[in-house]
Amino acid sequence: MLRRHARTSGARSLPCPPGPPTLPIVGNIMDMGTPSAWQKLAEYKKTYGNLVYFHGFGKSVLVINSLEAMNDLLDKRANKYSDRPMLIFGSELVGLNRTFALCDYGEEWRAQRKLAHAALGPAAVRDYVEAQEDIAAGLANDLLKTPEDFHNLIRVASGRIVITITYGTRPGATENGFVLIAEEVNRIGGEAAIPGAYLCDILPILKYAPSWVPFQRTAAYGRQAVHDMLNKPFDYVKKEMASGTAPPSLVQRLLSDPPENITNLEERIKAAAGTMYGAGAESTFSAVLTFVLAMALNPDKQRLAQAEIDRVVGMDRLPIIEDIPNLPYINAVIKETMRWNPSLPLGVAHRSSEDDVYEGYFIPKSTIVIPNVWAVAFEPNEKYDPHAFLPERFLDDSLPVVDPSTWAFGFGRRICPGRFLAENSLFIFAVTLLSAFDISPPENGEIKVHFKEFFISLLAPFDCCITPRSGAKANLVEMRAAQNAI
Repeated sequence: MLRRHARTSGARSLPCPPGPPTLPIVGNIMDMGTPSAWQKLAEYKKTYGNLVYFHGFGKSVLVINSLEAMNDLLDKRANKYSDRPMLIFGSELVGLNRTFALCDYGEEWRAQRKLAHAALGPAAVRDYVEAQEDIAAGLANDLLKTPEDFHNLIRVASGRIVITITYGTRPGATENGFVLIAEEVNRIGGEAAIPGAYLCDILPILKYAPSWVPFQRTAAYGRQAVHDMLNKPFDYVKKEMASGTAPPSLVQRLLSDPPENITNLEERIKAAAGTMYGAGAESTFSAVLTFVLAMALNPDKQRLAQAEIDRVVGMDRLPIIEDIPNLPYINAVIKETMRWNPSLPLGVAHRSSEDDVYEGYFIPKSTIVIPNVWAVAFEPNEKYDPHAFLPERFLDDSLPVVDPSTWAFGFGRRICPGRFLAENSLFIFAVTLLSAFDISPPENGEIKVHFKEFFISLLAPFDCCITPRSGAKANLVEMRAAQNAI
């Protein structure tokens, strides 16, 4: 069904992209707020094409189901599509727009982005390699002791790797407290980021509702969590620097040697670091957990990966990040992990800053634009089943497959500056676990898979067995962990 906006000359006389049938006033926008929405939205591609349009309550949403259209709009026309949705609850009431991941494109975003690039560019991430390897080895050592607790151990290690790199914290109560703050912000932010999840996003007048209204109480709690996330670890680093005991970290680097021409420096470092801290742990946790599930369900792929590690790395040490170029099958396993269960199947929404026309369709100003990367990840393939875990698809030159790194970290000017760090983290966790352990289904042979789905597709806890591949491998892990303690 094609819909037209106000009939004026030029672009506005063109039809908006097609979409599901609508109702008066509410339109069809309420169809967006369903669990696993990415699958339903991908199905719409068969009927409406690569662009699917929703509107209602004065809002418009464009879902993009092809990589070509994502690149055309979000990359090639980044000057029009680099703003973020104006969410009353998440931005105005909770304050998530203080971080550059969610603030609009402009001076504040550019300043924070400059800081993040200085601390997370390809050259800078080399300074964090040792910390990543230490934490991966620490996770392996913890798994030797309590392998049944792997879900929580991976969660803690994923948070630790981000907290350590961002703020230089040391294992202990302080670090654990910072991780818990980030998890709370992620929980609230994940719900707030869905257009229409809170009624005040549809009816902005509700933002003036009394403080005792349930969503206002939730917003107040979230606002305090965001304040704590931005300030508490930052203040920790400043205290450590004053005493001369601060280890290298993103914040320590930026405070010691900031880029030129950055005003309001401390507040902007807080926000840039908070983006890294708030988003990095959740995405790493999701990816590592997906990897563990994939290995438990696909023992043949696991054996191939372990054989490559044994052949290239040898039996006398654990892998390191420098091994990346020499482990093509491991790299294919990691790409397949990212593709098989995208952590952000609907990406992160953009917003158009002006009217536009694309492929003969009118896209109004302030349209929320959602890149449905799940549709790209699960694009039907004549040779490889998109629902099967098959790393080989990334090693087949006869039928090239889109590399997940081209869509997993965002688009255009809003591409994640921490992508190089994230790729290193996933690699070192995965290759360390494969080197030291066998991952298999639980004793009853059944793995029950459930997802906590809304904005983020996160695996719920499941059962599996993680056992040392040999006594020699267990000794290697213990020796490597002992080096961390020295």
